[in-house]
Amino acid sequence: MLPHPDKDALVVNCAVITVSDTRTPEIDRSGQLAQKCLIEAQHRVNAYRIVPDDPDLIQGELTELGARRDIDAIVFNGGTGIAPRDTTYDALERQLEKVLPGFGELFRSLSYQEIGSRAIASRAIAGTYRNTLIFSLPGSTNAVKLALEKLILPELVHLVTQLNARSTI
Repeated sequence: MLPHPDKDALVVNCAVITVSDTRTPEIDRSGQLAQKCLIEAQHRVNAYRIVPDDPDLIQGELTELGARRDIDAIVFNGGTGIAPRDTTYDALERQLEKVLPGFGELFRSLSYQEIGSRAIASRAIAGTYRNTLIFSLPGSTNAVKLALEKLILPELVHLVTQLNARSTI
């Protein structure tokens, strides 16, 4: 984390990973939106990639980015549903060291207010991996906007600060 132009805030170094078999950078509206929201909130996006919905490739991105010192948080989008090719949740959940169950619960509650009972199919999740904060969101632009605006951006600095706090015991 770096000092933020606002003296009381910090710049969080982020990565945005879109999980999709069909999107390209030109048509990846959700990945573009995630980057835009993070940058407008005065954070940095140090990596952006599109990865096919393949558990090994998703875990490879997690491993690589989780080892980088210039990444504090990773926002994955796509592959959180229940279709056979939706494997992001399965690939990430088993790698997370700590899970933040409140993220998925709150996301689905907020999503329910927008899309109704279809929200039950979302397997949005957040947690930690190698001192890096991980968020996994559905691939729809509306879901990415909802998660970033209502949950991630309001708590990002706080969560990363907690994750990086040194024990005084």
